[in-house]
Amino acid sequence: QVQLVESGGGLVQAGDSLRLSCAASGLTFSSYAMGWFRQAPGKEREFVARITSSGRSTYYTDSVKGRFTISRDNARNTVYLQMNSLKPEDTAVYYCAADSSLVSRISAVTAPSTWNYWGQGTQVTVSS
Repeated sequence: QVQLVESGGGLVQAGDSLRLSCAASGLTFSSYAMGWFRQAPGKEREFVARITSSGRSTYYTDSVKGRFTISRDNARNTVYLQMNSLKPEDTAVYYCAADSSLVSRISAVTAPSTWNYWGQGTQVTVSS
């Protein structure tokens, strides 16, 4: 049984930093690309960042480039999202996801339907 468990969310002020973690179990972690999505109230789930199974390649949505960093530790079966210079518009539930496919097209990478497994989400609230 695959489980993805996020942690690290919370309430912070604009300009602060947070680091999200996602611990994976029940899958061969090093074979999966890992990603982060977020969903704000009343909005669709949107792609935030992705890291390949090896960790050698990353991709970010434009709105977080230069502020967020995705990384992984395959020995610990954990993926991280370091979020700096947080803005109120970053407020959302953040979800960790795992993808076993080898798709590389951006349109596929950023589509929630591509991803096989999801965590339960962790709330990030950024006050102004």
